[in-house]
Amino acid sequence: MTAHATGDKHDPPTRRPRSGSAAPEQSLNPLQRLIRQRMRERGWSYGEIARRGGLPRSTVYTLAMTRNLTRPPRPATIDALAKGLDVPVSAVRAAAAESTGLHYYDEPASGRQDPGDQERELLIASIDELTPEDRRHVAALVESLRNRASQEPADRKARNT
Repeated sequence: MTAHATGDKHDPPTRRPRSGSAAPEQSLNPLQRLIRQRMRERGWSYGEIARRGGLPRSTVYTLAMTRNLTRPPRPATIDALAKGLDVPVSAVRAAAAESTGLHYYDEPASGRQDPGDQERELLIASIDELTPEDRRHVAALVESLRNRASQEPADRKARNT
């Protein structure tokens, strides 16, 4: 039993949030929300998720508690976490990427890219090797290219009228 200092030793203890649940849901990153949501839904502990996925408990705990991830977990960790949480790998991959400020697209844009494209695979595989600052530069470049591509049809249409 936990003792609470209230001035009167006969006062009943007040209900306090447990550590780990004190952070408001909106302040959590997507990976934290996913892990904690599954824990609530299934009544699982960090240890149970770790056991189911074949991960160290400390890994699950760290991913659930770390607000600002600097890099996504390794692919093997993502696969094991998905197994432990009993969710699709794509859900964990997307949540992990978004938690680091990256955006993960599970399917290629229609007609724009072959899923077996070597350049695409190289970019995805090398993302973990970049520093956080380099990832921000790459993300800005990609966003710039995407914006330019979305403006080109409007530019052509304006020129043709």
